[in-house]
Amino acid sequence: MARLLLLGPAREAAGVRNDVFEGPTMEAVLSEAVTRYGAKFEAVLEVSQVWLNGEPANLETAVESYDEIAVLPPISGG
Repeated sequence: MARLLLLGPAREAAGVRNDVFEGPTMEAVLSEAVTRYGAKFEAVLEVSQVWLNGEPANLETAVESYDEIAVLPPISGG
């Protein structure tokens, strides 16, 4: 099972910092996360970068057991 790491607004929208999912691709895992966490999480995901094992990845990227998927929302500062 892949580990999903949620940072900042993604963590707040989902209500958890990390979770585990099964799926063959990033798209499948993220789709399951949207189902689990709802519309608020989906809105954050739409503007976020998604990395696999510390590297940028796209939705078609294959996911293996023990991979880490990180959702990185944009950060604003002042």
